[in-house]
Amino acid sequence: MDITNLDFDDEAMLVGLQRWVVCESPSYDPCAVNRMQDLAAHDLAVMGASIERINPHHSVGDCIRARFPHSSPDQPGLLILGHMDTVHPLGTLEHLPVKRDGNLCFGPGICDMKGGNYLALEAIRQLNRIGAKTPLPITVLLTSDEEIGSPHTRHLIEAEATRAKAVLIPEPARKGNGVTSGRYAVARYNVSTYGKPSHAGLRLSEGRSAIRKMASHIIDIEAMTSDDCTFSVGVMNSGKWVNCVSSEATAEVLSMSKRQQDLDDGIKKMLAFNDPDGDVMTKVSVGLTRPVWTASETGLKLVDLAKRLSTQLGQPFHHESSGGGSDGNFTGAMGVPTLDGLGVAGDKYHTLEEHIKIDSLSMRGKMMAGLLMGIKHDL
Repeated sequence: MDITNLDFDDEAMLVGLQRWVVCESPSYDPCAVNRMQDLAAHDLAVMGASIERINPHHSVGDCIRARFPHSSPDQPGLLILGHMDTVHPLGTLEHLPVKRDGNLCFGPGICDMKGGNYLALEAIRQLNRIGAKTPLPITVLLTSDEEIGSPHTRHLIEAEATRAKAVLIPEPARKGNGVTSGRYAVARYNVSTYGKPSHAGLRLSEGRSAIRKMASHIIDIEAMTSDDCTFSVGVMNSGKWVNCVSSEATAEVLSMSKRQQDLDDGIKKMLAFNDPDGDVMTKVSVGLTRPVWTASETGLKLVDLAKRLSTQLGQPFHHESSGGGSDGNFTGAMGVPTLDGLGVAGDKYHTLEEHIKIDSLSMRGKMMAGLLMGIKHDL
């Protein structure tokens, strides 16, 4: 089909997307995430999908699984996989209000990844409007904990992927109208140091500072960063009273690598910081991980289709393996053909300057519609 004739409208899409963005949905607030999922479930139901709400764990919000009617509902279909949780805490709208500046629109989670989720639904909506029948049935799965590593939804994602012919993930587009054809391996770590408390004013020398030890570890950990594997400390907590020598400090560390072996080597380096017998004890444990995803031969067929669609739209195109991690790590590593980075163009996500390019909403929506129509049984 000629996707250039589909009636996508940037301005109308922006109005609908802004309704989502002003509903803040940080990962660690299940009630907030559920308010966002209420909106998404309503929009999907209006489009004719059957809706299931699944709560993977009491500490996170619900997931929404929506299945659209199809003449062959039991055959392997297309899974559109996205997350509705964001890194931005409640109240971020005070510092990052939804506002327009020319072709840019700002807001928490607007690029990562509510914009992509919205354009994916708009693609289905536009195909329904003209009565187009996709070759394969469509399932949309909107999860609730991706930004914290998908600790409670991985099994659900993998179970759904086993029933899919292909997985399409509308995470933010790569620069230059690119898509993501692979993802680096990712590991998270929990680091704790345990010292000896004392009164910092009267008996400083009797104490052993957990903060001092952790500070030393942070310098050493980040110094391990190389071209093969990166290490960054993103969270650090310690201390309650300034006149007390701290007895415990905790930190969270992220590492990322293009190759699984390099990540595994990095894990060994991190675990080497364990010191149960030191003057200040150190404990390191491996947290959540995401496996490396390398594009398969079948996955590259999805890339070729996306390239043809970009040419049809008069747009540049490239594909690349990317850091950052996504739920595509799971589906791609399973061998299920996966194409990521299909969302809206934008930048500065995870910051107070997060924004999208408004004119990419319809263009990327048309690309998604083309994929939904172009992926067939014989992929």
